[in-house]
Amino acid sequence: MMRLEGLYAITPDWADTAHLVTITEAILKGGCKVLQYRNKTASPCHRNEQAAALRGLTRRHGAVLIINDDLDLALAVEADGVHLGAEDGDLAAARARLGPDRWLGASCYQHLDLARAARAAGADYVAFGSFFASPTKPLAGRADAALLSAAGAELDCPVCAIGGISLANAPGLVAAGAHLLAVISAVYNSADPERASRDFMQLFENSRP
Repeated sequence: MMRLEGLYAITPDWADTAHLVTITEAILKGGCKVLQYRNKTASPCHRNEQAAALRGLTRRHGAVLIINDDLDLALAVEADGVHLGAEDGDLAAARARLGPDRWLGASCYQHLDLARAARAAGADYVAFGSFFASPTKPLAGRADAALLSAAGAELDCPVCAIGGISLANAPGLVAAGAHLLAVISAVYNSADPERASRDFMQLFENSRP
């Protein structure tokens, strides 16, 4: 399995599959290697169509495809893994169904204890947030950047930051220890998604010794 690092692009709830694929391809061309398919408004049939299209796209670009909150869909389209929230299924059961060669991610919100439990259940990476105000989840609680440092020091896995992340506020999260930056609006709504992707990836290049 490849190393998870850098921009972690998450798809918006767009109905137009062709447009979604076009913008996603630009983001992947910018260097992004981790993509999460997330669409809370589409029908099951539409979600399968979009996920399958993105599966083909990520294969062509050598990128990882993670499916949000839907293990059955992840397995159906042969995605590289699934990401589960606290109410989206048992992590240990998901680990068993995924096998050892697919990624399992877990939302841990503002709690290091949840991250410890997720790792014990077989999660490959943990995600914390929201770090900033987010249009996707405006009522989400806020996480402190110190949580990234604490998790990185204790847990032997990639640590992901999510929630209202932009190119302006991202450097502090990378400096605090984020291995992944989960981003929706700052890339998908950018006037130049490929350039935005490249700029996010550059933050990680600049952070390396």
